[in-house]
Amino acid sequence: MSDSTERVKCLIIGSGPAGYTAAIYAARANMEPVLYQGTQPGGQLTTTTEVENFPGYPEGITGPEMMMELKAQAERFETDVRDGWITKVDFSGSVHKVWVNDAKEIHCDTVIISTGATAKYLGLESEQKYLKLGGGVSACAICDGFFYKGQDVVIVGAGDSACEEAHYLSKLCKKVTMLVRRDVFRASKIMANRVKNTENIEIMFNTNAIEVLGDGQVVTGVHVRNNVNGKEKELQATGFFVAIGHKPNTDIFKDYLDLDETGYIINKPGTSKTNVEGVFVSGDAADHVYRQAVTAAGTGCMAALDAERYLAAKDADFEVSTSTYN
Repeated sequence: MSDSTERVKCLIIGSGPAGYTAAIYAARANMEPVLYQGTQPGGQLTTTTEVENFPGYPEGITGPEMMMELKAQAERFETDVRDGWITKVDFSGSVHKVWVNDAKEIHCDTVIISTGATAKYLGLESEQKYLKLGGGVSACAICDGFFYKGQDVVIVGAGDSACEEAHYLSKLCKKVTMLVRRDVFRASKIMANRVKNTENIEIMFNTNAIEVLGDGQVVTGVHVRNNVNGKEKELQATGFFVAIGHKPNTDIFKDYLDLDETGYIINKPGTSKTNVEGVFVSGDAADHVYRQAVTAAGTGCMAALDAERYLAAKDADFEVSTSTYN
């Protein structure tokens, strides 16, 4: 190990509820965690205006404020929170190697991956405008559906997740219009039938959203086009939900960790352990089902506890092996 290479006991890759919770637990266990915040410090919640379903905030809190509080709590216990992101890893040996910004090399006794997943959007300029304003565009019906209670909303998507979110919104909203790009669902038959049989869900097949309409602050409607006959119309709506999938931020780990067909890290059931000893995963990098802040925080706790036990077992094995020769 060169003079420029740093050795750390516990490296946490990524922030957000999972990373910061892992840091809090690891720091309190004297694991001296170093946390790199990544390309989006605070994770996906920094794009959410109001968080009302995380326990402990009876009046709600904005996503950025919540992440600042979690970061402050981690730093209170002396977590070393750093800017930068991990660009390369090597988990082939007993020492886990990572590189920060393609330059600095770190050798880690344990690694906790909390890199999350990124929601896919249509890429419309108007969509991104109102997403950044927090004025009616969302990729999480469970997170934000409550804000549109009794209102009309539009959701884009054709898979199981889209059908599930449309059905969830139908319980809160006056009307849900579902835009399906093709003439059939990609969802399972049971999920497709569920939305088809829900009275306040209107399904528009062969239809694309071409612009999210608004007053400069909040969404007021959606401009759509039928991709068969070319006819266009405007739908009145106060909410625009996108349910076309997520991409886990796990590409740099694919040569070493077991991933599923979508790229989510496969953990051993009931644990945060990956197929590589000493490497653990938390949050949305492994969770394609729940994707909630509170579940991410829970797995961050699990990862820190698993890492602590891993290090304790290694120390115990070392003590036994050295005592044999004394």
